[in-house]
Amino acid sequence: MKRFLRTTAALAITGLALTACGFGGKDEASGDSKTVSLLVPSYSTGTKALWEGIIADFQAKNQGITVNLEIQSWDNINDVIRTKVQANSAPDILNIDAFSGFAADDLLYPASEVLSPETLTDFQDSFAKNASIDGTMYGLPMIASARTLFYNQDVFTRAGVAKPPATWQELYDAAQKIKGLNAGVYGYGMPLGSEEAQAETSIWVFGNGGSWNEGDKITANSPRNLEAVQFMKRMIDAGLTQPDPGASDRTPMLDVFIQGKIAMAVGLPPTVGQIAQKNPSLKYGTAPIPTRDGQPMTLGVADHLMAFKNDGSKRQAVKAFLDHFFSAEVYKKFVDTEGFLPTTRSGAEALKDKKEIASFLQVLPGARFYPSTNSRWAATQGAIQSQIGQIGQGKDPQAVLSDIQAKADA
Repeated sequence: MKRFLRTTAALAITGLALTACGFGGKDEASGDSKTVSLLVPSYSTGTKALWEGIIADFQAKNQGITVNLEIQSWDNINDVIRTKVQANSAPDILNIDAFSGFAADDLLYPASEVLSPETLTDFQDSFAKNASIDGTMYGLPMIASARTLFYNQDVFTRAGVAKPPATWQELYDAAQKIKGLNAGVYGYGMPLGSEEAQAETSIWVFGNGGSWNEGDKITANSPRNLEAVQFMKRMIDAGLTQPDPGASDRTPMLDVFIQGKIAMAVGLPPTVGQIAQKNPSLKYGTAPIPTRDGQPMTLGVADHLMAFKNDGSKRQAVKAFLDHFFSAEVYKKFVDTEGFLPTTRSGAEALKDKKEIASFLQVLPGARFYPSTNSRWAATQGAIQSQIGQIGQGKDPQAVLSDIQAKADA
């Protein structure tokens, strides 16, 4: 089963290595400027073969440069990289989600030093900005996830909803019509349980032009955020969501949508495959997520490549490999095979005709992100996950956001 993108900074977790393999040459501790070490996680059962093919092709075109591949499980890779860094044996290239801690410790090359200008400017602006700290890009956006609205076409037809809603008011009105069917179908799935309450809440916050931070300061209780959470509560209080959203996690909620018992829900690219597997007869459509003013927006998540400086001797070899990886055909194959979304303009163009991800690609340039480079985001996210669901139990949104802000400021 594929491991899709993580949504928070790297976690301190333990486990056993999945697999590891080498492509000749010396190990990562070597000072050989032509030997590059690459540490990556396993996204699927095909990850190892995919990387091996990329490396073999690169080495055939770049005689004298050797790439040593190491693959770890997601349960283990953060412990592995922590140990390597502490032992002064960091890999030359690493693939995980979070990069800001390494950048803060001055361990990483800026992207401009390990990518050609052509590769650097190919990244979608939103992803490049999310991979930057104080205007300097350190993470290399590698693969992405985004969200879009899934809707039940049969239910829409029965309820007289002519088209997917683009604004909050249209969403509210459509859900009211669906409720009026009295057919045991909930209008909108709002998962505010601990699994991913920060994602659902962010969709509403960002859809109102809000944000979780201003510079270094967390701004959970800002006026725009409050307006968003008040509208969420309005939906709940009107009976337009599933019962007790605070006890609903995203995964089981999407299963209820797939079963035809929820008419609208925000889903991810893997949701397409889950529908095909679990209920292929479901007639559904996808559309941009409704926002207050109808302007397209999506919640974006990205994993990154990053290049460690180490002794500084391998920059040219690292640059050659990274430019090879992000070249149009190589990158397209990696993203498509693993079932992700591209972070580059050329990748989006190459995959634009792939029906399953078309609606995601449409909103990708406008992706908004968690403030994962903010040191207080982890505490903020935890507070959102544990407390935002209280709005479904009658608690005032202002009080809930104030409590979340207090946790962020503690």
